[in-house]
Amino acid sequence: MCGIVGYVGPRPSQDILLAGLARLEYRGYDSAGVAIVDGDGRLGMRKRAGKLAVLRDDLALAPLPAGATGIGHTRWATHGGPTDGNAHPHLADDDRLAVIHNGIIENFGALKQELVSEGYTFRSETDTEVAAVLLGREYRETGDLVEAFRRTVGRLEGAFTLLAVHQDQPGLVVGARRNSPLVIGLGVGENFLGSDVAAFVEHTRNALAIGQDEIVAITADTVTVTNFDGHPVEVEPFEVTWDATAADKGGWSSFMAKEIAEEPEAVANTLRGRIHDGVVAIPELDGLDHLFRDAQRIIIVACGTAAYAGQVGKYAIEQWARVPVDVELAHEFRYRDPVIGPETLVVSISQSGETMDTLMAVKYARERGARTLSICNTQGATIPRESDAIVYTHAGPEVAVASTKAFVAQIAALELLALHIGRIRGILSSTEIAHHVRELEAVPAKIQHVLDLESERIAQLAHWMADTRSVLFLGRNVGFPIAMEGALKLKEITYIHAEGFAAGELKHGPIALIEPGQPVFVLVPSPRESPVLHAKVVSNIEEIQARGARVIAIAEEGDVAVLPSSDEVFRIPLAGPLFEPLLAVVPLHLFALGLATARGLDVDQPRNLAKSVTVE
Repeated sequence: MCGIVGYVGPRPSQDILLAGLARLEYRGYDSAGVAIVDGDGRLGMRKRAGKLAVLRDDLALAPLPAGATGIGHTRWATHGGPTDGNAHPHLADDDRLAVIHNGIIENFGALKQELVSEGYTFRSETDTEVAAVLLGREYRETGDLVEAFRRTVGRLEGAFTLLAVHQDQPGLVVGARRNSPLVIGLGVGENFLGSDVAAFVEHTRNALAIGQDEIVAITADTVTVTNFDGHPVEVEPFEVTWDATAADKGGWSSFMAKEIAEEPEAVANTLRGRIHDGVVAIPELDGLDHLFRDAQRIIIVACGTAAYAGQVGKYAIEQWARVPVDVELAHEFRYRDPVIGPETLVVSISQSGETMDTLMAVKYARERGARTLSICNTQGATIPRESDAIVYTHAGPEVAVASTKAFVAQIAALELLALHIGRIRGILSSTEIAHHVRELEAVPAKIQHVLDLESERIAQLAHWMADTRSVLFLGRNVGFPIAMEGALKLKEITYIHAEGFAAGELKHGPIALIEPGQPVFVLVPSPRESPVLHAKVVSNIEEIQARGARVIAIAEEGDVAVLPSSDEVFRIPLAGPLFEPLLAVVPLHLFALGLATARGLDVDQPRNLAKSVTVE
């Protein structure tokens, strides 16, 4: 979950490191630190608990000596609380070596005992310092940072990305990765390392993806990648398709506000280049028809918001492709010994492509002979490289911790995939596909309509409800995962109780929660497209209003049946049942943003959370 950046080049590294960390702070904001090696071979280090601004202010008062080699880190605490002492970098080898780390070293306890028995002492509670001290010991024996790395990583168990500099080797940054992200940025006379391309996209859009169990050494002019055994490996080049301005607020009050406003563009970009004359053609899947023809079952694995997108995808794939689909939480999947094999297609969903639970689920599936496909938003990420096929969402960088535009892009990608599979398997006629494609192509404009029509009213409602302590959400069919998504957004950024329920479950228990004044958002199906479900949900509205609930309906334009029993109604345009979720979720994202803002909370960096969950 931590953000890491490394730099070697002709420029003073402090400003480059701080700018890179600012773009990576969404990955962790418990503490931050930098280590710099100057031209005289002296190592300087500064680290502070709190957000990056604390470190930046400290350095402004007392800058480190200028140096062109450095590493930087923003931390999401795992081992040891968010204190100055537990912040990274950690020093070793008589403070001549600095190490930063993303991940968890599972055997750090045994390694620490070994090192303590040899007389080494520790200044923090972290697993990272154990790796630093071990690396320092190996460096003393080898005198070579790369070889010391190779010896060290062979002793580590768990998930890690490690970066290190040593004052005896100025002009060199060495890194290693296992089950944790690391990418290389290729500059002119300078090179970069980062846990995400955002760390260096301001300086270069040329990148290399590092594979599993590999070590990289960068100087200003060279990049060398080997595996943990020391053998050279080929690295995969790619070009970052967005520039630094895409990761800036651009005048918006928050990244979340900006990213909600970008939801129409995110869907449009996901569709772009994949629809031609009413036919879905996904270029990344050319030549892979057998994956879908041979699949007897599809399992979607994901966590959190991505899992709710997967639930919508289940409806679309089963209806349009007639393949049975299960949606599993990735962190539960491999621990229950699922029945899978060559006839199973496992579809993973991860915005970052580094979600550890999902990555482990994909590896588990491949080990058992299943075929795998990834839906991802991040180029060069690990999960796509571990999968047999990949569909990128092209939503652009998402910085706010609470996912919004990535969610709608994931649904759009899943619906494209469902139409693609339906065509390959001969389930959908060309006329049917053309009809659904027209509906899908109309979605971006319809989302924009909702934003234009309802943003101000929803913000006002959120302001009125600033003291609310609990909100419930009801949905049916594809509205159920949207209800859960609405509840999750409130939990993430407002810290209040929120739950999403299947509307049909209301009388099976949840109605006991209804009391006078209880706010309940209800996702109402279209009366024209789903008249039976519409009637049932309207009946639910009447039941809860009769018990004093404050009903806030998300309903189709022109639906008058919801008016008598609803206190507030927010409108969405007419759309087919499987496209409604892309519209109905927009008011829920806006409401979560509005309520958190009204409560004076940090909507981009909510407490205890980081954007990418890269540890189990």
